[in-house]
Amino acid sequence: MEPDPKQTQHTRNRYNAFSTIYDLMEWPIEHLLYRPWRTKLWDQVEGPNVLEIGIGTGKNISYHPKDISITGIDLSPKMLQHARKYAGRHRIENLDLLEMDAQQITFPDKIFDDTVATFAFCSVPDPILGLQEALRVTKPGGHLFLLEHMRSKNSGLASLMKTLDAPIHYLVGVHIARKTVENVKKAGWHLQNVEELSAGGIFRIIKAVKPA
Repeated sequence: MEPDPKQTQHTRNRYNAFSTIYDLMEWPIEHLLYRPWRTKLWDQVEGPNVLEIGIGTGKNISYHPKDISITGIDLSPKMLQHARKYAGRHRIENLDLLEMDAQQITFPDKIFDDTVATFAFCSVPDPILGLQEALRVTKPGGHLFLLEHMRSKNSGLASLMKTLDAPIHYLVGVHIARKTVENVKKAGWHLQNVEELSAGGIFRIIKAVKPA
């Protein structure tokens, strides 16, 4: 299956456009909610060779375990510019940053021990294709770790999110009503744990494994 080039370019354009103010836009929720969740996620990652999909401006870099090697990819070159500046300022080692589409990962099969993404599969145009690519490049027995927002388990809120999904995606490139847990299973991963972090299950940490 090939990704839709128009949808992919739309997403790239939106993130390029917001790259200079992205961290400022998310500063309140980052400090109120996301920081401890990032710690909780990365504390589980053992590597030693890890792929991070959608590394963006590099918000996870300070949470990366020091004894593992990480390859970070992102669709947006302008978002990556900020990640590179952060890594350079802090003299981060064992980190390789590459512009790459999660739907068309250019690495060979079975080379990463674990794959990680935070708030990325809400914006990958074809999330199942992206998750299948993540599965392909992860070694058998390797893990997928996701910190994501998704459609609420509350029926009323879920309906509202579904209604607002298309206009929000058009404006900022993000989908707010995806069923990410189901997408992980459809892509061929075996779920190991889903931890709900908020009321209604909007925010969750997902751990899955590639079948041996």
